[in-house]
Amino acid sequence: MFPESTTGSCYEECKSTAEWLLAQMEVRPLLGIVCGSGLGGLAEMLKDQVVFRYEDIPNFPQSTVRGHAGRLVFGTLKGKPCVCMQGRFHLYEGYPVQKTTLPMRIFKLLGVEMVILTNAAGGLNEDYKVGDIMIIKDHINMPGFAGVNPLAGQNDERFGVRFPCMSDAYDRDLRQLAQDVGEELGYKDFLREGVYCVLGGPSFETIAECRMLYRLGADAVGMSTVHEVIVARHCGMRVFALSLITNKAVMDYNSEEKANHEEVLQTGKQRAEQLEKLVSSMVSRIKHN
Repeated sequence: MFPESTTGSCYEECKSTAEWLLAQMEVRPLLGIVCGSGLGGLAEMLKDQVVFRYEDIPNFPQSTVRGHAGRLVFGTLKGKPCVCMQGRFHLYEGYPVQKTTLPMRIFKLLGVEMVILTNAAGGLNEDYKVGDIMIIKDHINMPGFAGVNPLAGQNDERFGVRFPCMSDAYDRDLRQLAQDVGEELGYKDFLREGVYCVLGGPSFETIAECRMLYRLGADAVGMSTVHEVIVARHCGMRVFALSLITNKAVMDYNSEEKANHEEVLQTGKQRAEQLEKLVSSMVSRIKHN
């Protein structure tokens, strides 16, 4: 059964949700974090937690994927006020793209200035290993080629301009900070930087699709993040994103390997602690406006 479809998000809907949340908060969050599959532990690092289940939040979608807790966690990380999504929304859950990205607009109206997104992804780049952490420097929005873009439809100037630039979607200074922090933590052997490609899912990619995406310049492939990034940038928030390479894309017709969700969650578990340490160390150094 698909979740109930909506015609998209409007300013008033997001504003009423933000006001409902802020009425129960003492602090306005400056940083928003989105946890990918198996990476919900980032939220557990927050101090002085106030937790809301998605089903209790007005106008909020519901997460239907195992490995996504479906909770919005407020608190502080390294002394900075934060809101953290434990579980996100995907096209393959049956939601329209505007609904999957609704939380980004709510983040903006909560006062968030910067968003950190994490995901589990398949490695296309032949140099990548399972367990690598990839700093996303750019993306390929495959559904966008077919008109699936969260900004399609009427534009609301209160959020952003009609035609936002995406050539600087992933903040260069934050990417450099991640490289510096990663080197200090001794992560150089498994920290990468590359291009992330989003597909609709939920089926994993065919061998021919993987080969094509790699030739197009994608280093990793997944089913999330990009649409959230587009909306976050439309709203004027700074963006930083990481992919945890949880499986290697199958490129060889003679291979017996098969991608599966269990592998994704297992790798997330093994590497999550180091990814959390990287993010928290970065947060301790980020200066807000």
